[in-house]
Amino acid sequence: MNPESGKTTAGLLIEALPYIREFYHQTVVVKYGGHAMIDEALKKSFALNIVLLKYIGVNPVVVHGGGPQIGKMLKALNIESRFREGYRVTDEATMDVVEMVLVGQVNKQIVNLINLNGGRAVGLSGKDGMLIRAEKKELAVSRKDAPPELIDLGKVGEVTEINVEVIHSLQGQGFIPVIAPVGVDQAGETYNINADSVAGAVASALGAKRLHLLTDVPGVLDKDGRLISSMTRNEAFRAMDSGLVSGGMIPKIHCCLEALMSGVEKAHIIDGRVQDCVLLELFTKHGVGTEIIP
Repeated sequence: MNPESGKTTAGLLIEALPYIREFYHQTVVVKYGGHAMIDEALKKSFALNIVLLKYIGVNPVVVHGGGPQIGKMLKALNIESRFREGYRVTDEATMDVVEMVLVGQVNKQIVNLINLNGGRAVGLSGKDGMLIRAEKKELAVSRKDAPPELIDLGKVGEVTEINVEVIHSLQGQGFIPVIAPVGVDQAGETYNINADSVAGAVASALGAKRLHLLTDVPGVLDKDGRLISSMTRNEAFRAMDSGLVSGGMIPKIHCCLEALMSGVEKAHIIDGRVQDCVLLELFTKHGVGTEIIP
């Protein structure tokens, strides 16, 4: 072994030690999605990151998306994909495909990948142990010089309750929960739920120390396109009000803010295209994304 290389490795471990100590026996919720779920090298890197967290005493919980996979399957079955205000309109046929892809395909692939890399993962949907209670999402959109438009999204839901006993039980046995964002209401109706929202709700219910949302962008950028490494809650509100934050980043910011208001210490929007992004965000001083703090 090259002595200089050994010194570099030792230095990295020493740099990480205070962070490892800080997160020991703490829960970190990671929303897994975007390019990190498609690129083979990034998929393996993500699995190894999650396994390493478990081995050093952190309790990771993974919530995953699967929009591109759902779209691909709908196309193969000649079922039209329709979106309103960024939400997939989900009729009965679409819901069947959503559940089949998220729970039966994507979830099991992630579980298998973690297990093959030395972890002990268990896949869940919101139906397992009534993990995710949901209700139909009501969406009203304001229009200029017109009354608000009520949009029927079909079987799109929002979280009403997380049954943390299911997660705690698995964690107590040394397992890593991997959760598909499908919920169920009291009547047994199944709902398609935004994965970021589920991750935020899970982090809030567990009192997680951190919430990580993996994206396909570096994080929140300033007006000159430079990464904002840290924002307070008030700065995040101002960024949305000023238009600095727009489009798909707005719901991610809202998700982070709701988690902070529920007791999560910090929330992070990080670039899932960066290899080992979860470890770099947790265990280095500057991280690889935007942290939002109270």
